[in-house]
Amino acid sequence: MKYQRHFAFEMPAKIEFGTGIVRRLGEIVQLTCGGARALVVTDRGIVEAGIATKVTDVLDAKGIGHVLFADVQPEPDASGVEAAVELYRSGNCDVIVAVGGGSALDTGKAVSVMLTNPGHIRDYVGLARIQTPGAPLIALPTTAGTGSEATIWSVISERARGDKYGVGSAHMVPRVAICDPELTLTLPPRNTAVTGIDALAHALESYVNKATQPVSEALSERAMEMVARSLRTAVFAGDNVAARADMLLASTLAAMAFNPTRLGLAHALAMPLGAHAKIPHADVISILLPPVMRFNVSANLPKFARIAELFGEQVSHLSLRQAAEAGVRAVEQLIEDVGAPRSLGLYGVEERDLVFYAEEGMRSGNIAVNPRATSQNDLVGIMQACL
Repeated sequence: MKYQRHFAFEMPAKIEFGTGIVRRLGEIVQLTCGGARALVVTDRGIVEAGIATKVTDVLDAKGIGHVLFADVQPEPDASGVEAAVELYRSGNCDVIVAVGGGSALDTGKAVSVMLTNPGHIRDYVGLARIQTPGAPLIALPTTAGTGSEATIWSVISERARGDKYGVGSAHMVPRVAICDPELTLTLPPRNTAVTGIDALAHALESYVNKATQPVSEALSERAMEMVARSLRTAVFAGDNVAARADMLLASTLAAMAFNPTRLGLAHALAMPLGAHAKIPHADVISILLPPVMRFNVSANLPKFARIAELFGEQVSHLSLRQAAEAGVRAVEQLIEDVGAPRSLGLYGVEERDLVFYAEEGMRSGNIAVNPRATSQNDLVGIMQACL
């Protein structure tokens, strides 16, 4: 493909990657912002798994005080952001350390910008509306899926309003992402599976969409190759550090890829299905990705054929169409092998709900960049295939 149009790539975060690198957290905090007191943002599961203690022990060893906010909920709520902002202020903190999956990291990012910008987080829905850089933030992912440690986005819910929205800004990106595969070793098999498919979807939807560009394409290809190679091992042999490292790096690379390109139909529908049907984000993506690929395959045969190659399929003897369809089947086989969910019906979604979800999905900025022109009826058809 020839690139004659303008494209831009920006990566404002510093990424520290390596097994055991969490033990350098105190040093990194001091070098990054001179932090003397940290607000540690996490959830109860991370506390119960002992991961929060690993982080706070490192801070203690460097004489860095800390206050713990462990009330992050799945699909994080704006009320939690407000509570954490108050705790940061009352605790005289000067740095945020967010530890966990996408919910904890997205909360930490929202807290960071709301410490320096007026109003409510919903006032900044959309892209590039935040004016002032946030408080210093360091992110430590414990899952290999959302890539929130490297993205410009924070996704927040308001359960009382039945709402869920994305806030995107370069000011959202953490100062430093500390990516340590050791922190993902205790992630249960099911969580490993669905978050891994989410990472794959980030790379794949960015790769095939209309906004693709050479830097993001390179990142996406590498991420997809690593997921294809290592997700099964990470799910079924969770103590395999090499597989965990592959998945964590793949997740970060995929996030870097979609920052400038956005995604596609799976993510367009994930927002309303998460907000109203209460389906966890990664579960929605696992369900929707195969039918979305089947819908899109005709619009970008060369890219889907390349996906087949990245998954190790032998396609040299196939026509371009056959090779592209092999790419769809390879992804579907991976989802089946790791036991990720396949049906919206399991979560109570019914035929009568689909038009509403499609209407909401059509409002997503991901619709415009999807490789195939998409109508509301198309979105209904994709979801029907998942009931």
